[in-house]
Amino acid sequence: MAASRLPPAALTLKQFMRRQQVLLLYRKILRAIRQVPSDSDRKYLQDWAREEFKRNKSATEEAAIRMMITQGNVQLKELERTLALAKS
Repeated sequence: MAASRLPPAALTLKQFMRRQQVLLLYRKILRAIRQVPSDSDRKYLQDWAREEFKRNKSATEEAAIRMMITQGNVQLKELERTLALAKS
């Protein structure tokens, strides 16, 4: 059998797809935060988002990662709803 040409730390397809989901969620959250009108609130939310993602960076358990993605999407929707209400 031929030796694998991938480095030992290469991600599996499932891990790669989860990583893409996390990065997409992170970008969406930061884009939504840019719409916050108050500078101090925007800075607070940016720091919060960055810290949450950094804190969970080393998570490897699939179920925990899925749960965190779901929670992040719920929080993103809540932020988007709040921003929409503030604009109206």
